[in-house]
Parts: sequence; structure tokens; C-alpha cells
Amino acid sequence: MALHFSQEEFDRRKAATMAKMSDQKLDAMLLFAQESMYWLSGYDTFGYCFFQCLVLQKNGEMTLLTRSADLRQAQLTSNIEDIRTWVDRGNASPAIQLREMLDDLGLLGATFGIEYDTHGLTAANGRALDEALRTFADCKDASNLIPPLRAIKSVDELAYVRIAGELSDLALTEALPLITAGADEGKILATMQGVIFEGGGDYPANEFIMGSGPDALLCRYKAGRRKLDSQDQITLEWAAAYRHYHVPMMRTVIVGQPTTRHEKLFETAKEALNAVEEAMRQGNTFGDVFDAHAGVVDAAGEQAHRLNACGYSVGARFSPSWMEWPMFYRNNDAVISPNMTLFTHMILMDSDNNIAMCPGHSYITTESAPEPLSKLPIEMLVKK
Repeated sequence: MALHFSQEEFDRRKAATMAKMSDQKLDAMLLFAQESMYWLSGYDTFGYCFFQCLVLQKNGEMTLLTRSADLRQAQLTSNIEDIRTWVDRGNASPAIQLREMLDDLGLLGATFGIEYDTHGLTAANGRALDEALRTFADCKDASNLIPPLRAIKSVDELAYVRIAGELSDLALTEALPLITAGADEGKILATMQGVIFEGGGDYPANEFIMGSGPDALLCRYKAGRRKLDSQDQITLEWAAAYRHYHVPMMRTVIVGQPTTRHEKLFETAKEALNAVEEAMRQGNTFGDVFDAHAGVVDAAGEQAHRLNACGYSVGARFSPSWMEWPMFYRNNDAVISPNMTLFTHMILMDSDNNIAMCPGHSYITTESAPEPLSKLPIEMLVKK
């Protein structure tokens, strides 16, 4: 069994979830988020691209309904004892097969909390689920029950997070010597991902973002590679993942001579990052952190070149994105607590001049100043 946490750890997580269920008077949770399943049981798969559901009852019993292809995956990676499969066939309705399983569990007429807000439940499957349960049970949207629990990391989780931070640093350290005129983006990308794998890391929940020249202004992955010019810029956004726990980082590297515009944007971004670190304190809100970022950037006259968010929580996450709840944006009243793992990016993209400057760091929040997960300094990176 490939479990990465002790049974005592899983028991604490389940107890915390059941306490929230009791507060909301729920008889059972119907879990569709892969992150919730991994956190509660260790179940590790990308089979959530199909219909699957983990049922957690108020008495603590867990039952998984999945496809036959994931039966052994669940047996080998989780502590779930009751694993059932829905049958692929013409006009198959896994939602109806789920209802039949719930009936077998004695849950007719129960009150269910359902995770709707997840990539693990498509709109089509959600509609089929609602129809199947319409007269069977009372259903409530409980998408926000587990994410706040997962946002606060345990000591054991933070141990994995720190390893991921070391691997993220190593990825940049190994990539920097390769970033020169004529370098192939593909070689840089392969090196960064390769050293993470060699260090025991995992695939990240989304692709590393890499773009040079005008594409340095992008903050999403796209297909296609190019070679660096003698005067160039390349933006890297990457995250080492260890036991699925992510630590993203971000940098823009200049090849050749930095322009005065690069230098100005860097000084603004660095000042904004310092302000964000100061605001990232227990009791402040995620909106407060964004305001610290925007206050510096806007005062420097760069409002047109920033984004409307400057980071987010991270943790054990599955495709298609390593981004977690909550996010740093204006008026977000989610409160910062100790032992959160947070990524902040000071993305400045001047499309008028095709100039990018995008430093970003990840942190563990504490009862005072946040703990950086990188030992590398925030400095202008120039390769000549």
C-alpha cells in the first residue's frame, strides 16, 4: 500500500471533516474532488476524468465508487476498504449506479453534502447526479467544506512541502547555466523537470510555463519552442511537486543587456513582493495581501501592466491546475492562518514595449513573518 501518511494523520483529517459535517447536519458527503479523496484516504489517480465518488458517512465509513480501471489503483494507494465499481456499458449511467449504492448503504432519505465545485464532476455528470438523487435524498452544495481544512497544513504535510521547495530551487539552479544566446527552450524545460524527477518529485498539476521574446509576457503554457536570441528575455513559472505537494516559483531572466524598462519593472516588483511578505501575517485577509501588491504597483504608475490577482494557496493538487483556494484578489475576506502554503507572483507585463518582469515566491505562513520556501534571493537575473 503506497500511503504517504500515517493512519493517525488520516484519522485526524477524517475527524475534522466529520465535525464540519455535523455542524452542517449532513449524513454523508459525496466527494468528487480528487484532492479531497487523496487528503482523506491517500487515493491517488487521474481517473477523476471519469465519474467516481467517495462517500463519507457521518459514522466515518468510506465507500468508493469508481471504474474497473481504478479498482487496483484504489486498493494499492488508499486505505479505503469498501471499493465498488460502476459498469461501463451502452447508455451506462454511473449516477444511477451511485444511487443504487447509496440505497444499499441505507442512505435513502439522507441529507448529502456534494462537492460540485471541482474538476472531478463535470456539468453533465452533475446534472445526471441531481436528477438521480432528486427524490432520493436532500442534497446541499458542500464544495466549501473540505478546502479550508486542506488549506492548513499539518507537520507531516509541511515536511513534504519543504522538500518540494528544495526541488524548486534546484530546478532553477540547474537551468540558469543553460540560459544563454542560442539555448533551446526545450533543453531548459527538460532540465528543470528532470532534476525534480531525479529528486523523487512528481509531475506537477499543470505544465511548467516558459516563454521567451514576446512570449515572456504569457502566464500560461503553450505548444512550441524557440531558441534564445543574443538579446532576449525568458519567463519561467514552475513548481516542484513532492507527494503532490506543490511549491511554485517564478522568474524572468534577461539574456544580454537589461533595458531600463526591465530595471524599473524589477524594482517595482521587488518592492511589491516585500510589501506582500509584510502583509502575509496571521489575521490579515487575502484581500489585504492583494492591496499591498496593488498599492506599490499602482503608486509606481504600473497599474495597466499588473493582473487582478497576485497569487494563491497551494498544496496537494491534481490536474489541470496547481492553483488552490483561496486566491489573492481585492476584497477577498479569507483570513490568513499559520501553516498555510502560499504562492505570490508579482507579474508585470508591459505589452506596449514587449517587456516582462515576473518574480514569484512561495511561503509557509507562521504566527509572525512568513517562512520563504526558497533559499534563492530575489534579484535581477541577467545572463550575458
